[in-house]
Amino acid sequence: MIHNYIEKILRAKVYDVAEETPLDLAPTLSERINNQVYLKREDLQPVFSFKLRGAYNKIASLSPEQTANGVIAASAGNHAQGVALAAKKLGIKALIVMPKTTPEIKVKSVKARGAKIVLHGDSYDDAYSHAQELVAEKGMTFIHPYDDPDVIAGQGTVGMEILRQHNGPIHAIFVPVGGGGLVAGIAAYVKFVRPEIKIIAVEPDDADCLNQALIAGHRVVLEQVGLFADGVAVKQIGAETFRIAQQYVDQVVTVSTDEICAAIKDIFDDTRSVAEPAGALAVAGLKKYAEQQGLVQETLVAIDSGANINFDRLRYVAERTSVGEHREILLAVAIPELPGSFLKFCKMLGKRSITEFNYRYFNQQMAQVFVGITSSGVEADRWQLINQLNSEGFSVTDMTISELAKDHIRYMVGGHAPCELQESIYSLQFPERPGALLKFLTALGSQWNISLFHYRNHGAAFGKVLIGLQLGAEVKLFEQALHELGLAYHAETGNPAYQLFAGGGEVISRP
Repeated sequence: MIHNYIEKILRAKVYDVAEETPLDLAPTLSERINNQVYLKREDLQPVFSFKLRGAYNKIASLSPEQTANGVIAASAGNHAQGVALAAKKLGIKALIVMPKTTPEIKVKSVKARGAKIVLHGDSYDDAYSHAQELVAEKGMTFIHPYDDPDVIAGQGTVGMEILRQHNGPIHAIFVPVGGGGLVAGIAAYVKFVRPEIKIIAVEPDDADCLNQALIAGHRVVLEQVGLFADGVAVKQIGAETFRIAQQYVDQVVTVSTDEICAAIKDIFDDTRSVAEPAGALAVAGLKKYAEQQGLVQETLVAIDSGANINFDRLRYVAERTSVGEHREILLAVAIPELPGSFLKFCKMLGKRSITEFNYRYFNQQMAQVFVGITSSGVEADRWQLINQLNSEGFSVTDMTISELAKDHIRYMVGGHAPCELQESIYSLQFPERPGALLKFLTALGSQWNISLFHYRNHGAAFGKVLIGLQLGAEVKLFEQALHELGLAYHAETGNPAYQLFAGGGEVISRP
């Protein structure tokens, strides 16, 4: 079966429209992690993503009868642009169904390449379902973003180029995974030609559909996926891509949002280009794998898979980068409410710098401060500092890995409620489009009293909200309302970040 893919990859027609992208050494990152790191620059394609390869190869393989009524795709970004450009090149009509949450910059980019657009639903799944309806209605041919042999073969040309561009030993190639088209294509080719090279799939830790499928031994559907790396936010790995991955992927590495943000900066430092979160995923996995395996002086290749990022998201990326590089530690520290306590705390830090300090007076006994502190870049440094502070009598809670703390609490100046509110706290996501916040609040109505609310736009397709309500015995009723609204949510009432900095009443005053 793999021989069929080798032939398909060798015969792929991608170069009618795609570029053979360079394999560039990343000198700064290479020196820092003591390995030779190369970036396969798919961000330099005409649509700033590898997706053009598979889209063009698929459309170019269709018969005149299949293209008579045009082609259709469902996508929120890179696949849409690839299909639009490929169809324009071949003189074929293209219709793209995009979620209403798609950023305007991506909508304009697809329109500029000649495709017609239908905006439908709030997610890719909504757009996909509507596209299937239009296939039946209009007789158009659907171009799948990943689970198609011709698409997989088109993406596989990336692996073919890597082996042609680097003749020496390669320890591993790191590939970002959403639906699996890219990793399937690269793995099929590389494992046939150079089976000693490891293929390492990289996924966000909150959207690891391949990882979960490999653990289970069959494809699974994730209940929900994180949306920061929206280009790989897929709930289920493709059927054909999973079949190939089971045979040829050596390992899956999962990475956090902070680690992805740090990788975006790594790529910028070496190339002066800004990768999208999914585009930097492979670099994040490469760094983590090299550290875990203790690799030294090995040749490692990462696919820089795309650069379609909204400018508004850069603020969020910059805020999370230092934590992702292990250069900032975030702590909640209980300090006695006595003169000189803060000075003692600062002296304890020695040469470390304070990057952030949030404090609000609460009672006469103890102060809870939210503090950011510089770190050496080694994760173990965090535990050394925490142990040092504990040994000096400071009560410390680690906030470095708390999403609630980093997304909300650090911005909520004002402190605790003045009394016990008996509130229930939730973090949730809603589609980020004009009027979405008003629609959300209107849907909640006036049935429940809102006691806490924090929202901050991050330039992403979905907004993040922290909300507190006085629900009493109606917790289940409220959660049912969220479910009916189709909102992803987490109960956060017991979260230490909330308890220490935003709760109300005597329980919160305890150090």
